[in-house]
Amino acid sequence: MKNVKLLLLFVFFLAFSLNAFSQPKIGYIDKEIVLKQMPEYKKVEDEYKAFEKLYADSLQARKSEIITDAEIFQKKYEEVQEMIKNKQITSESEAKVYEDSLSAMQERLKAMQDEYNSYLQKVQDVLAEKQQALLKPLLDKISKVVEDVAKELKYNFIFDKQSGSLQGSLLYGDRDFDVTFKVLDKLK
Repeated sequence: MKNVKLLLLFVFFLAFSLNAFSQPKIGYIDKEIVLKQMPEYKKVEDEYKAFEKLYADSLQARKSEIITDAEIFQKKYEEVQEMIKNKQITSESEAKVYEDSLSAMQERLKAMQDEYNSYLQKVQDVLAEKQQALLKPLLDKISKVVEDVAKELKYNFIFDKQSGSLQGSLLYGDRDFDVTFKVLDKLK
């Protein structure tokens, strides 16, 4: 009887320990903190800021031009309103001339604003591309070190703590847990 209890206790502990060992080991890092602590990061950041400055000056010049033209339009509009109020504009043809002039100025302002918005979008795209290109070597280095640490410490998965979406949040995954092809087989 004592041997049976001992055997049951042994089986229980064996089952429990096997179950504990079969659990995946999961860890996380804060990639943003790691990135900012890298010695190469300051150089990358400075290079990006210098590149960004090239576009910032151009954007500011275009914006200033739009603001100046908008102020001129506003002043002209107020002048015309004052002339109408003081009955300095008396004929339909004279009113039409001012109306056409204001419409042309307004259309030019809208075209300038549309051009500015288009240019701004292009600048944002170029800056994002430049930032990705500058950070890629650092991120690749982090990925390699994460993989090395995961293997050394026998982690199955390493996630990025700061990632708010599913895309890109897994930094390392043990291939034994990859079920991609099982899902694909079920879809067929």
